Amino acid sequence: MENRADIIRLCGQSGCEYRENEPLKNYTSFRVGGPAAIMLFPKSTEEIAAAIRLLHGKCRLFVMGKGSNLLAADQGFDGVILLLGQDFSGIAVEGEILICEAGATMAKACQAALENSLAGLEFSWGIPGSVGGGAYMNAGAYGGEYKDVVAWCEHVDENGKIGRFSGEELEYRYRHSVYSGKHYCITKVALKLQKGDPAAIRAKMDDLLGRRKAKQPLEYPSAGSTFKRPEGAYAAALIEQCGLKGFRVGDAMVSEKHSGFLINAGNATCEEILELAAHVQKVVKEQTGFTLEREVQLLR
Repeated sequence: MENRADIIRLCGQSGCEYRENEPLKNYTSFRVGGPAAIMLFPKSTEEIAAAIRLLHGKCRLFVMGKGSNLLAADQGFDGVILLLGQDFSGIAVEGEILICEAGATMAKACQAALENSLAGLEFSWGIPGSVGGGAYMNAGAYGGEYKDVVAWCEHVDENGKIGRFSGEELEYRYRHSVYSGKHYCITKVALKLQKGDPAAIRAKMDDLLGRRKAKQPLEYPSAGSTFKRPEGAYAAALIEQCGLKGFRVGDAMVSEKHSGFLINAGNATCEEILELAAHVQKVVKEQTGFTLEREVQLLR
């Protein structure tokens, strides 16, 4: 990183705690990735806005939540990671609305909904990401998606200005939102739920988590479903049809439990996972004609 000393000085001026050469493998669900040159740990929207205003245009800047849909390069990231984690994970309840700071986990949001007898978020129980990440990519499972529950999102734009999009302005579709491809940082998400019976909510959460444990390789590091669902088919079914269950490159492996998951079966590297993903895409295209698009984001 050029002018590293200047960037560190600016990070200090933002008010955020920061660390240098922080291993990304400690912050990604794949447990893969080299060091981030600098990692910031903001505790407020104001710190986030200050950091973005100070750093925009001066270095590479990447916003990260739980790292559950992220593949970080072995050589690391020569820039600044703005980590929205435990220090930025508060949840407030206003009637039937949960107002979540973006670093709150989906699990924490589900638990808050249950404790307040609010239904509608059960589909996300067991998804390992953050609420901000869920809102960014329209995360979903078992017939539910974030587009069904998001009332509004607060954000900081690339110039450090705080703004808000309503649910109607978020342009949600499959694994896409108005934020896709933009250098905005989601800071708060309002989830509009409805009153429900706590026992029924708990039963649905238990049922969905039981299905996940039965069908998904949760015992291994992964980023969940590696590929997007192609129109007219399912990625996992196509991969299994091509006989790729258990195929591996080094310690990167197609899960034998759920072929839509590429897993870290030991000490896989980012390059091994990328090589495995490319092989799966090539074989599926050759044998079925379907093109698999990688859902997991690459940070390098």
